[in-house]
Amino acid sequence: MLIGELSRRTGVSTRLLRYYEEQGLLEARRGPNGYREYDEDSVVTVRQVRALLKAGLSTEVIRTVLPCARGEQPGFDWCAELREVLQGELAALDDRIDGLMRSRSTLAGYLTQP
Repeated sequence: MLIGELSRRTGVSTRLLRYYEEQGLLEARRGPNGYREYDEDSVVTVRQVRALLKAGLSTEVIRTVLPCARGEQPGFDWCAELREVLQGELAALDDRIDGLMRSRSTLAGYLTQP
């Protein structure tokens, strides 16, 4: 299928699909006319990428995780180091949340001052 069809089927803009390809998240063949051509599995791949982005993962981490992803949700085949990567991302997210909570507390404290 061409990029426009993949865009329609996934609800993702053609611009983002080209970006995913640049980031190594999506593969396209080039037809004789130079147009990008995607196979049926690309629909699932795009949905996996969207779900992983929604979980807060960067495209760099997704590139590492994607080969182990299965299904649109996605689920995972626990391939080498995958659990460690996801635990590292979770720990980093917890650290950011803690920092935001400290900032929030400080800001709230300013608002209680006369």
